[in-house]
Amino acid sequence: MEQDEKFMREALREALAAKAAGEIPIGAVVVWGTRIIGRGHNQTEQLRDTTAHAEMIAITAATETMGGKYLNDCTLYVTVEPCPMCAGALAWSQIGRVVYGAPDQKRGYSLFSPSLLHPRTIAVGGILQEECAALMLDFFREKR
Repeated sequence: MEQDEKFMREALREALAAKAAGEIPIGAVVVWGTRIIGRGHNQTEQLRDTTAHAEMIAITAATETMGGKYLNDCTLYVTVEPCPMCAGALAWSQIGRVVYGAPDQKRGYSLFSPSLLHPRTIAVGGILQEECAALMLDFFREKR
């Protein structure tokens, strides 16, 4: 649990970078063992690319670091529950574990059954949930 919080704080740093750039504040890191091998934050506005989600950017960085497309022994930490697109990419990468902060009750992958994640992927939600959710709520409150 302590390690989960440590790496979720790294994902929160990425989310703050997204917020500073005017993006929806979602951040992600991919960890192999105790080493961060991929980082990402939302860049959909900056890149004008609807697929430039934090998870997608972190997955790409991690697979480049690992030198292959599979992330079986890795964990993705992301501040908000992945959307179906990101869950599909995580399934294709065969990521070993997904840890997210706040649930996404409108667009999260868990709304779908069967799960969109790989069958062997372990998913854990609610790590630093209040901090992750507050970042999103504050962002959208400021936008209105």
